[in-house]
Amino acid sequence: MKKFFRKAFIAVFLLGSTSMAFAQQMPPVPTDPDVRIGKLENGLTYYIRHNELPENQADFYIAQKVGSILEEDNQRGLAHFLEHMCFNGTKHFPGTSLREYLESVGVKFGANLNAYTSIDETVYNISNVPVIRDGIIDSCLLILHDWADDLTLDPKEIDKERGVIHEEWRTRLGAMMRMYETAFPTLFSGSKYAYRLPIGTMEVVDNFPYQDLRDYYEKWYRPDLQGIIVVGDIDVDQIEAKIKALFSPIQMPANPAERTYFPVPDNKEPIVSINKDKEQEITQVMVFHKHEPFPTDMKNTVGYLAYSFMDYAISHMLNARLQELLQTSNPPFINAGVQDADFILAKTKKAFTGVAICKENGIETGLEALTREMERAHQFGFTAGEFARAKADYLSNLENVYNERNKMRNEQFVAQYVANFIDGEPIPSVEYEYTMMNQLVPNIPLEGVNQLYKELVNDTNLAVCLFCPDKPDMNYPTEAGIKQILAKVNAEKLEPYIDKVSNEPLMKEKPAGGKVVKTEKEQYESTLLTLSNGVRVILKPTNFKADEIRMQAFSAGGNSLFEDKDALQFQVLDDVVSLGGLGNFSATDLQKVLAGKVVSISPSVRTLSETVNGTCAPKDLETLLQLTYLTFTAPRTDQAAFESFKTRIKAALANQEANPNTALNDTITKMLYGNNPRVTRLKAGMIDQIDYAKVMEMYKDRFADAGDFTFIFVGNINPQTATPLIETYLGSLPATGRKENFRDVNLNIRKGEWKNIFHKDLQTEKATVLIVESGTCDYTLKNKLMMSMLAQLLTMEYTETVREEAGASYGVSVQGNISKYPKVEAALQIYFDTDPEKRADMSALIDKGINDFIANGPKAEELAKVKEYMLKTYEANQKENGYWMNLLYGYLWEDMDSRTGYTDLVNGITGTELQAFAKELVAQKNRIEVSMTSGDIN
Repeated sequence: MKKFFRKAFIAVFLLGSTSMAFAQQMPPVPTDPDVRIGKLENGLTYYIRHNELPENQADFYIAQKVGSILEEDNQRGLAHFLEHMCFNGTKHFPGTSLREYLESVGVKFGANLNAYTSIDETVYNISNVPVIRDGIIDSCLLILHDWADDLTLDPKEIDKERGVIHEEWRTRLGAMMRMYETAFPTLFSGSKYAYRLPIGTMEVVDNFPYQDLRDYYEKWYRPDLQGIIVVGDIDVDQIEAKIKALFSPIQMPANPAERTYFPVPDNKEPIVSINKDKEQEITQVMVFHKHEPFPTDMKNTVGYLAYSFMDYAISHMLNARLQELLQTSNPPFINAGVQDADFILAKTKKAFTGVAICKENGIETGLEALTREMERAHQFGFTAGEFARAKADYLSNLENVYNERNKMRNEQFVAQYVANFIDGEPIPSVEYEYTMMNQLVPNIPLEGVNQLYKELVNDTNLAVCLFCPDKPDMNYPTEAGIKQILAKVNAEKLEPYIDKVSNEPLMKEKPAGGKVVKTEKEQYESTLLTLSNGVRVILKPTNFKADEIRMQAFSAGGNSLFEDKDALQFQVLDDVVSLGGLGNFSATDLQKVLAGKVVSISPSVRTLSETVNGTCAPKDLETLLQLTYLTFTAPRTDQAAFESFKTRIKAALANQEANPNTALNDTITKMLYGNNPRVTRLKAGMIDQIDYAKVMEMYKDRFADAGDFTFIFVGNINPQTATPLIETYLGSLPATGRKENFRDVNLNIRKGEWKNIFHKDLQTEKATVLIVESGTCDYTLKNKLMMSMLAQLLTMEYTETVREEAGASYGVSVQGNISKYPKVEAALQIYFDTDPEKRADMSALIDKGINDFIANGPKAEELAKVKEYMLKTYEANQKENGYWMNLLYGYLWEDMDSRTGYTDLVNGITGTELQAFAKELVAQKNRIEVSMTSGDIN
């Protein structure tokens, strides 16, 4: 296979008029000089980089070339179990002190302190650490060291964690996971990948001897398979010295086990796997064209950069064709897409993968259409126009990355270094990649791309997998039937794809425009422009990102001004309006005309307002404003696209009741809002009642008068060059002078104490519980902060009591919110999954947590942790465009200043005040509990 890649790229470079010498040498890709990479004598690798976004913070990672693939049959689940145990006691951080220490410096468990276990790797992270003193840096490195070589693996902690992992299994084991477990033995027949999902088996998790986990740890957690990554506002020399001192004493085992990468066998005849589940909603077909991965020892070459672009271009072009098919009046599938990636789990095999979401009894039709488009590209290749757009989009995205090269965040670099350590991905500097690819991409010929596609997609090494609802009235294809479809499409005489492209500009003529009639200073050092048509424009230039401008526009009213009888129409309004495109361009043609531009726009009619959100690169600001103008003045109808939408949405909704969460959500909605028609779930039988003309009429009504709209622009926007464009496009928006506001449509949480516990037969025994405490309070920044603190403190409490002590849930989610409109409403929401037999006890434990909080207030040390995290996040947010956009929106929409005095408010809130806040909320006696359980409802 290595010979194939080398020959393929020699051919590509020759076709691109590049010299034979360049092609044969396959020039190496230089590593970014700003990252320091080293390897200790014991084999441990480290990556260190100084980066100042966010300021005074750093990320600490340890990546391990170890995953569930290395387990023996009697160890299934131990790799993942070991990951959990890293948070339950190490030599220098016994018990839960690791988590407690990190939270004391503002590192939140889950958000900043986490890990994941995959098939071939395990990665741990301590992120967004405030590196404001050496002691914090030393402690984080010591934690990485303990994870690498000094876990305690206390038997008591192991036994406690068995319950947590069992509950994680319960939470994650939905229809798709169950079907994967049945599909993999077929898809990976003859390979160890057939039985190595990281969660493992509960028989092993519940019963393995303690020594088995220790043996696995000692065997596989060792320096030659470990990579330390530190990126952030740190001194590189200092960190390197600390790593050498701390990690060099770790010794390799005397006779280390070989780290094997397990192969996936090839197959001549297609592999077919048909899987069903009673809780599966949709029918999904996956077609895998398996092939060898790009050789790791050739990844650090220019050839791999070329290959990566070609791979991108192939998926880009074929996905555009599939999306075009969706716009036909009777589309062959609900949705479809392609991607070249790992063969599901395996790093040792890649697969060019096509996925189609099919209509319930349209599996054959969907599979045919998907494979037909893949075959059409195989027979005739792609067109010059398609390739030009793919190149334009690629180079535009590359330019965006280049322009942001000095604004990259720590996690962006970390992701690159993890990929380099685990998979051998190259890590060139942004400058090198930008320069090289701008030279390379224009010279890569379409013939080379088409040839590569033929190598990736052919008649051998094929696998097809179906995931279907298990229903008595559904027609399922057989394995023989699937193979017949593949053979039929392969034998068809197809026609080449015709690329229909308009040369017409987005707007033929500029509108007449308006003028800025008033300029004022606005909150947070922004500028308010009032245009002659009444449109208000807020400009907040920033230098946080070089290549980003964000836009948000809003006006009061929304669908609250429509009648309840039209609830169906405005429920689907956002989706329906986007079907037709804008101006003279269909949705498909619009994507073509925007090729090479970094721009997006999304109008919406919400309950209380109509909005337009958009983003662009500074160079594409005029395009964004043109799209905005067309959004208001020229929404386009497309009857064929609408018919396609109806067909697809009916098919997608046809079996939604199979998903138990549908019953849960229906019950929650009714308990919260009664029978309000505005929250009625969309069902398949309702789709034919959608009135296209009515929907478009309602949309046009909401955007008929821009005179009461406020536009906010945040980012790298130059007021001098932007103002004339704003005058031209926003100044030309229609204004009728109507005065309106939203109205209260009774979407408030109902008052009183209500409980609904209902039984539902489930494929995996489980209970899901939602508790909502609601009421009213003053709408102030202090109250909003106290609601946030209350939710965080209760999360910490339930992590300790429900998860760690009781082992009864993978996690309890606590969310708090206070909304202003149409009337002030406070709500505290608590959600968790558990064993049906433990449901009643855990609900009682939840209530006990709230009651104890009201009786005793928060622990001082826990409140200090929450404040530390909030202040750290606040400080980092100061250089985020999204933060300033939300700040301005809150000020203009809700008259809420969420910045002035923030730090003093956070520091000043006392446990007594939080205690009183919680007491006042709960005392209003508005409590709703909904539980869905496969067990007893008593």
